[in-house]
Amino acid sequence: MSLTLEDRLNKIKSPNLQSQQQYSVILKAVEETLNNETTPTAYFAALLALLPKAITPQGVVNKDLATSIVYLLDVVTPYTPPALLRAKFTKIFELLALALAYPEADAPLLRPSIGCFESILIAQDGTGWELSPGAIGPRRALAGLLFLAVDRRPKIRKGALTAIKNVLTNAPPSPSVDHPAADMCAESAMKSLTELASQASQSKKQRKIGTAEHEPALIHALQLVKTVADASNGWPSKKIEELCEVLLNISKSNNEYMTIAAFEVFEIIFKGMSDAESSSKLPRLLEVISELRPSQNDTQLLPPWIAIMSRGYDVSSQLEPEETFQKLPELFNMISGFLASSSYNIRESASQCLISFMANCVPDSVILEPSVYDEKILENISKAAVDLLSVKYQAAWKETFAVTGAMFDGLRWQANSNLVKIVQIIGELRGNDSFAGKSEADEVLGKAIRAMGPESVLEILPLNLARPKAGEPGRAWLLPILRDYTSNTNLQHFKSEFLRLSESMYQRVLDRGSAEKTMETKIFETLVLQIWAIFGGYCDLPLDLLQSFDQAFAEQMASLLYHQIDLRSDICKGLQTLIESNKAIVGLEGEDDLVLQSRVTKEQARKNLDHMSTFAPNMLAVLFNVYTQTLPQYRAYILHCINSFLSITTSAELATTFANATSTLEIELKNMSALTQAEKNKQKDLKMPPMSYTLMDLVITMSIYLPRESFGVLFNIASVIIMKDDDPQLQKKSYKLIPRLAESEGGKIALQERNSELQQLLISSASKATAPSKRDRLAAIATLVSFLPNDSLHFIPAILPEIVISCKEINEKARTTAFDLLVSMADKIVAAEGSTIDVSKLENMPDNEEAKSANLDEYIMMVSAGLAGNTPHMISASVTALTRILYHFRSSISPETFTGLLETLDLFLTSNNREIVRSVLGAVKVCVISLPAELMLPRLSSLIANLIKWNEAKPKPPFKNKIKHIIERMIRRYGADVVNKNTPEEHRKLITNIRKTKERTKRQRAEHKAAGGSDDDIPQKHKGRFESEYDEALHGSDEDSEDSDVSDDEIIGKNRRETKKGGETYIVEDEDDPLDLLDRKALGNISSTKPVKQRLPGKKTKAKLDLDGKLLFGDGSDDDDAMILDTAAENGAEPDSVDAYQEAIRGHNAVQRGRGGRLKITNKREKNDEMELDEEDVQTVKKQVSGDSRGSFRGGRGRGGVRVRGGVSAGRRGLGEEKRHGSGGNTRGGGRVMKSPRGRGGARSGRR
Repeated sequence: MSLTLEDRLNKIKSPNLQSQQQYSVILKAVEETLNNETTPTAYFAALLALLPKAITPQGVVNKDLATSIVYLLDVVTPYTPPALLRAKFTKIFELLALALAYPEADAPLLRPSIGCFESILIAQDGTGWELSPGAIGPRRALAGLLFLAVDRRPKIRKGALTAIKNVLTNAPPSPSVDHPAADMCAESAMKSLTELASQASQSKKQRKIGTAEHEPALIHALQLVKTVADASNGWPSKKIEELCEVLLNISKSNNEYMTIAAFEVFEIIFKGMSDAESSSKLPRLLEVISELRPSQNDTQLLPPWIAIMSRGYDVSSQLEPEETFQKLPELFNMISGFLASSSYNIRESASQCLISFMANCVPDSVILEPSVYDEKILENISKAAVDLLSVKYQAAWKETFAVTGAMFDGLRWQANSNLVKIVQIIGELRGNDSFAGKSEADEVLGKAIRAMGPESVLEILPLNLARPKAGEPGRAWLLPILRDYTSNTNLQHFKSEFLRLSESMYQRVLDRGSAEKTMETKIFETLVLQIWAIFGGYCDLPLDLLQSFDQAFAEQMASLLYHQIDLRSDICKGLQTLIESNKAIVGLEGEDDLVLQSRVTKEQARKNLDHMSTFAPNMLAVLFNVYTQTLPQYRAYILHCINSFLSITTSAELATTFANATSTLEIELKNMSALTQAEKNKQKDLKMPPMSYTLMDLVITMSIYLPRESFGVLFNIASVIIMKDDDPQLQKKSYKLIPRLAESEGGKIALQERNSELQQLLISSASKATAPSKRDRLAAIATLVSFLPNDSLHFIPAILPEIVISCKEINEKARTTAFDLLVSMADKIVAAEGSTIDVSKLENMPDNEEAKSANLDEYIMMVSAGLAGNTPHMISASVTALTRILYHFRSSISPETFTGLLETLDLFLTSNNREIVRSVLGAVKVCVISLPAELMLPRLSSLIANLIKWNEAKPKPPFKNKIKHIIERMIRRYGADVVNKNTPEEHRKLITNIRKTKERTKRQRAEHKAAGGSDDDIPQKHKGRFESEYDEALHGSDEDSEDSDVSDDEIIGKNRRETKKGGETYIVEDEDDPLDLLDRKALGNISSTKPVKQRLPGKKTKAKLDLDGKLLFGDGSDDDDAMILDTAAENGAEPDSVDAYQEAIRGHNAVQRGRGGRLKITNKREKNDEMELDEEDVQTVKKQVSGDSRGSFRGGRGRGGVRVRGGVSAGRRGLGEEKRHGSGGNTRGGGRVMKSPRGRGGARSGRR
């Protein structure tokens, strides 16, 4: 019981629902009579004495009072001593029986009555259960629960079933396994089920309309049977035959719910018999099920019967594996006969049953060491399987293929002597071009290769590629199957068969010389690649590694790595698999399981690794050389192979290899330092990276396997490179060394021993850290902090300013690492609570400075020191860092610290710096979400007032959306009334607006649901940044003003990328030159961001003009006619500049040229043009255009004035405008279009 009696009674005393008020009143009245004696016995006695006032021998007198008392009794009886419950059984039974028989009894009265019966029945001993059902005793009470277990009311039925299960699973102490009342429950449930099934069957035969009336009751009876079987560990043996017959008849019902319920009963029965104590019932059950075999073509009853047989023998194989295997040929023949049926459901059920037999009924002893009798059984099964491929079963070829595939999986390497005929038949079918089941045949042959080995399969189905025999087909289609399924075989077969075949195919390629490749040559090249793709399978736990992998083979592999670039990937992956598969066997715990370990013992795997270690030095030398000759993008698999060989190399060889690599690295570093800047830039243009980069990669890979005496040289090299800020990539690699060392036990010891040296190195190199290495530097610091001893906690405040400022890094990964590191350092200090932080060791601190106590509040004070920074950037970073710590440790920080932080945040909200305020808003949001309400409410009025001040900033509020969102969260957390009360009077309309918006949305959603719609098809409005276009124009803020480099989700530790459904990919290509996706350079033209079309040199872009002819600058979005200026964009193209460019050139309003180069401007309006003007507006515009507006067209010196030759009035007169004579304002040429002195379409601005 998770709750005590006191806890449950306290809940009743403070009810949440009106219907529970009566329980509280009765409980308080009872407690007044107890005189502070609040024991379960006292409560039980008082309630039992009170119950006759509500229930008399004549029936229920007061239903409400009876319900309350019985409810309280249900709460108390589980805590009452069992002896007292047994003593008062008769009195309780007589009263509660009257309640159960009450005609108007409803769920509130019946459910607690059932609970009381459950408690008193669990308390009964063996003597009580010996009474007959007719006497007033436990069996009579249990009969009442059995009656309620098939009640039509769901809650009552569920309560009764739960009570019966609990009673049967809590049997009184006795020699018997089953409960004394288990037979009674089984008989009662069986009787109810038989009667209802008979009624349903008769109604169905007579085709009565009310047939469906019996089905719910039948399902309820099945649920009762299921409950009794589950609680009784199966079913009484004497009753099994009758139960199986009824269940099988129910299974053929058209009602799928009844079929499922019947299956669940069988499942429960089998589950209950899976233990040794109840297993004696299983043989009789399987015998009965076999005798109830339906007719051959019964499409309704046969599939469920087959499924039950499958499950039954699955349980039998777990209890009696040898006996079940002996029955397997008989079972296989019986079930396989159903594959000839014309019904797909029967065929599918039969195939799944046979697959289950082969997966579960073949014991490991038969696979490892079969006896003569076992081999005879396997031979019989194999003959039956071959018969499945005859013409008789041609309609079920898919099902038979699935069964034969399962046989290969079940028999493993014993299939080599038993299933040869199947491989031959299916191979011949696969070679027939007209055969439709090639994919299914490939799968079966693949499983045969995995079980029998490729050598045995290729003896039956030779490839016929090198020396094809006349009349026999080539089987190149076997190569991909061999690649996917080969494993745990003899490596010698690859050497003798495929190495020669590869050499033969490659020689044919060489014979072509430098001539142009033909289709035949390409086929030979493809065959070579397919042959070596199989190599990895032969390297997966080979059985003859000690004999097959010799010096000659190693030299051949080395030669191929040097000369055959296309084969490097397959060879490296194969060599890596050779080592890793044996390491996996060695790493297993417990005794050897040869079936699981594929016949390779742990001792054999150790010998294999020792054998491979003798080749490791030479292979590493080859791999190092190949690694230095390979481009960086193709190096990963080589490095993985190197790592595998390093893991089995001896310490002495490792030390020698490491010494050679470091000496070469030192020389390369000196050579790099001697290079001029021009030479370094020239090296960057080369495809291959500098040798120092390559050597550093190898050193990092070797580091976790090095002996302890080599760590001194390793750390010296790292310390030198870390201080070099002229090569960011090399510095970045050196920082990766510390996290890499933490992956091995030896590396962890080295980090602990040299912790103080590394602390000093990281502190002193802070000024030398470059931007590209920032993330790796933070990862190195995080690793070092995890190994920090308690006497070196001063490292945390020493490095803390760098971590805090890194929270504002541009690189998202660096920011995430910084946030995680803040939490890690806090965890370290919390774990070392009670220790001291010697701040006198910090730079610029006096020697006599008092040590600080290590605790979370002190750590927060250290981070808070950044709030006194000299720059807004540092202050903003400190606020962001504090927010992350506050959110993560919100349940551990003291209220005083919270109060101080809230006051500080409130103060910074009054700052005029947007960067600071942006961070503070994020902190306020986190506080609103996570802090206790009692801490936030006192500061609410001040916070809201300062938030609203920023919401009124002129000319545009910079954080309007963020502030509105914070206020919405406040309303959601504290309620609209509280927020409205703390909001200044003049701004409460904002709160009202938010509340009404939410209510309107909720109301619309409710109306939509009432109309029959769902949440998914609710029409969504276009979500812009503002509620309306007017709000956007009036209150919109600059796009960049609300964007932050640090998101709120990132601060609290959520991954912002998780919310993205999927990224978009763009292809950058020329209109005249489409992208060739088969070209290796195509990857450079694929981008995850929308590409921006580059402006070619001399390309003229368009500047926008207003109606007065003035130039428009900024982010205006109107598409008025624009003149062409030969000016470059100042701020770079916007994200939609490509679309805007195309619209300007080819759009509806674009200026075009007709014949003779004359300008053409369309007057037609588009259908979706939203601009509407009334007649008065038209006249106003016409006056502005046609009037003598000297200030507008002379390019006056006022704001924004730009003098432009031409203009709107220089063109032809507008539609409906009176004809003008003379100069027409201030335009040259009396209204004629003048050619621009800067070329066609050009415009020249006047002097300011």
